[in-house]
Amino acid sequence: MLYNLHTHKSSDDANVFDIVNRYPYEEIDVPFFSTGIHPWHIDEEKLEEHLRIIESRLSMPNCLAIGECGLDKRIEKPLDLQIDVFEKHLILAKKYQKPVILHLVAAFQELIEVYNRTQPGVPMIVHGFSKNIQVAQQLLSNGFYLSFGKYLLRNPELSGVFAQIPNDRFFMETDSIEEGIAEVYAKAAAARNIEIEELKNIVSTNFKTVFKNG
Repeated sequence: MLYNLHTHKSSDDANVFDIVNRYPYEEIDVPFFSTGIHPWHIDEEKLEEHLRIIESRLSMPNCLAIGECGLDKRIEKPLDLQIDVFEKHLILAKKYQKPVILHLVAAFQELIEVYNRTQPGVPMIVHGFSKNIQVAQQLLSNGFYLSFGKYLLRNPELSGVFAQIPNDRFFMETDSIEEGIAEVYAKAAAARNIEIEELKNIVSTNFKTVFKNG
């Protein structure tokens, strides 16, 4: 089984376990999903409605995580608003004991501050990780997991970072790229100089640890 932590489109492949991202205004038309408000899509007029929809979905057995949600300093949405919405997600994560899939751009310090303030007590996974080993180590030392996909395929230097991530702290994903999860696994296995079967076992163990019913 190939586990895909974060995608916007179901692979419809019996050999792939997808967690498909579904925003509050999208239908639940997939076997397993995560749900949250992306910082790009915060709509203040509909915020309470969207949060109610998210909360109503969190008790569904096929809702495996909250997200993607998080912080992005490279957009025009005010950071204070983003932090407020993000905190509301973490409060729900704590209440329903759901892992959180994070969208994070240039806001690592703010992430750690919000996390320490809210103390959600659930696994937190930074999706689409693309930074250097120093940032990775900072996140790992604070208990975060890292998920790799697009940038592992696009940026050769990231293979060296990925090779240093502990076995029990990473995931694979496709997000919105055209390539399939098998291609991500192949690149990841090559980066760590291991067989794909060994990588599959590592990721499978991590999924079952974090998502319980993965």
